[in-house]
Formats: sequence, C-alpha cells, structure tokens
Amino acid sequence: MKELLKIYENKQPEIVFNWKDPETEAEGWTVINSLRGGAAGGGTRMREGLDMNEVLSLAKTMEVKFTVSGPPIGGAKSGINFNPNDPRKKGVLERWYHAVAPLLKSYYGTGGDLNVDEIHEVIPITEDAGVWHPQEGVFNGHFRPTEADKINRIGQLRLGVIKALESSKYSPEVSRKYTVADMITGFGVAEAVRHYYDIYGGNVMGKRAVVQGFGNVGGAAAFYLAQMGAKVVGIIDRAAGVIKEEGFSFDEIKSFFLNKKGNNLMADANQMIPFEEINERIWTLPTEIFIPCAASRLITKDQISKMIDTGLEVISCGANVPFADKEIFFGPIMEYTDGRVSLIPDFISNCGMARVFAYFMEKKVGMDDDLIFNDTSNTIRKAILNIFKQNPSKTNLSSTGFEIALKQLI
Repeated sequence: MKELLKIYENKQPEIVFNWKDPETEAEGWTVINSLRGGAAGGGTRMREGLDMNEVLSLAKTMEVKFTVSGPPIGGAKSGINFNPNDPRKKGVLERWYHAVAPLLKSYYGTGGDLNVDEIHEVIPITEDAGVWHPQEGVFNGHFRPTEADKINRIGQLRLGVIKALESSKYSPEVSRKYTVADMITGFGVAEAVRHYYDIYGGNVMGKRAVVQGFGNVGGAAAFYLAQMGAKVVGIIDRAAGVIKEEGFSFDEIKSFFLNKKGNNLMADANQMIPFEEINERIWTLPTEIFIPCAASRLITKDQISKMIDTGLEVISCGANVPFADKEIFFGPIMEYTDGRVSLIPDFISNCGMARVFAYFMEKKVGMDDDLIFNDTSNTIRKAILNIFKQNPSKTNLSSTGFEIALKQLI
C-alpha cells in the first residue's frame, strides 16, 4: 500500500489553473489531478492562507473518493486564498467563476466546499457565467450524453441536490425545508458507523460518541447517530462545547442542531464550556465512537492516544485528513491510529455529496428521500464490506481501503 501511495502522491497533476483577481488580493487555483474517464470533479473552497498544495492534496483525495462514490473520473479541487468574511467575497467568486467557466463547460465539475455554499453561491454564480450547472463539465467530458439527455439529467441533478426533505427520518424539522445537500454528508458519516458495527460485530445502540465540529456535517452526523440510539457524550466546536457523560437525549441533540447559528453550536450559557477547558476534558471522556468533522489536520497523536486509552473503538471521518500530519494522505498519526482502532477512511465515510452527484447524473432516478439516502448508505456499506473481505480484523481498515482504491488508479 505504501509503495502505491508514494507513486500516487508523487505523480504530477495534469492541469493547474492559477488565477489572480484584478480587483483584490485574492488568488485561486484549480488543480485537476487527472482526466480519468474524460473529466474531473471537486468542490470550491475559500479561506485565508490557502495555498496550491492544499488544493493539490484535496484533488488527489477526490480522485480516491470517486473510486467509492463514482462516477469513475479524475479528482480535482478549486481553492481561493481570501477571507470568506470579507464583504468583497461575492465579487471575488463572480470573477473566479467567469475565469474558470471554460473548464466547467468542458471537463471539470465543481460544487460547494469550505466557506462556499453550493445552493446560494456556486449554482447561481456559475449560471450567470454561462454554465448550465456546476457539474456540466462532468456530463460533457465523461457521460457525453445527447443534448436532450443532458438537459434532462442536469434538470434532475439541479432539482435533486436542493430538494427539501419531506421525511422526519432524514430532517430534524420538515417545516424548515432542510435539503439533501444540507444533510447527506453527515448522514453518510453516521451510516458508516452503523454499517461498521453490523459488518465487524456489535451494535451502535448505546455506544458513546464524541463529535468534533458542529457545522452541516458534524451537526447532521450527531443527529443521525442519536436517532440510531448512540449516546453523544461530548461536542467540541471552535469556540466552546458541551459534555454530558450519560449522553444527550435525541431531543437535546435535535435542539442543538435546530438552534445552530450558521456553523456554530449554540446552547444555554450554563451548558457551554469554553474552548480551552473542553479541549482539555473531551479527549479523556470514555467513548467508543469519534466523529471528527472540523477542519483538516487538527487531531494530534496525544489526543488520539487519550481516546484510545478510554475505550475508543471506531472513527468515522467527516473531515478530509483529520490528523495533524503533513503528508497528503497517510502520515504517522493516521498510521498510528489505523493500527490501534477501526479507522473508516474519509473517502468512504464522507462520500455522501459525491455519491448524490453521481446518483443524479445517472439515467432517470427516483427523487424520493428514501431512495436518495439509501443509495448513499448502500454505497458506503459496499465499500466497508470490500475492506472486510480483504481484512476482517478491526485494525488497518484505512490502509486496506487505500490499497483497494489505489489499485484502481495506478
């Protein structure tokens, strides 16, 4: 696996598009790792301090993810080095998407990512730039449909991603019109845990869980885990967090989700524990399940060691590469973790959105909540089963998963 990984990591990307905004200090990159299958896909993120290496590593991660989620295309990513809270953000995105529109028309498909919203920013701004849909390049480069078929499938994709959920099984409150895009990634992260116990033995019911990050992914993962009967005992967010050793009830978790401010956890003042204090306490809470859904490259070896000492069994990653390693994929902290607990690789656990895109790009498919969510669940189950067939032990799940994926790419 390590030899395959080295070859894959060191392979130069096929296309690097670099843009400098004429009106602000913003700089952006689209990195296309390969045009496998005639196209490449990956979202657009924005943050201050982002550089091309970050975009490259994410493009390679996307390519691995597509071996699980489909379609069988190359990995790509776009990143803009700019403060997303700057009032000039909209103008930056408009100029960026106009510059990158020829790629989006030909062979590159994008979506939302960190600090860039799929529904409110990516779709309307790319439309204004003359792109039918942010995934148009994948249709043209990979699927090559007839014009009529392309119109039908783009219509299906457009409706499907922003579809308001109608079932309380998938939505914390139906009247608030949460969409597929809001909930599907966190759903997949939680389903990965359920399938893990089902395949490797045990049951998610009654297991204690710690969640890191409470944005769309962390909030949704906590909601679905609590719905399954897991006990969320702690949530750590960027400014503060909450702990309840006996576990928060499903109604309490639902209330946290509904009361979020943007991507921030909100709770009663007497419940909220300041970041410095919770960051000391949460890693030693007895817990079987860990759900890292904050930014990439945050978790230290010391934090993970403490969790292992208190009975950690499984990690399902909502964030890409959650460990504080400098390597693109498989650094020493990740390797240490993979050898001691069941670490479900991020390209399986957080493939929900990529799978939804693939699902709606196929020929006519059902728009029912159950059909959409079951498709993602079954995709994740199949990927974990493939690992189990090659490695029935409860350790080295990630290294086995990478080996399966890289053999398809090299």
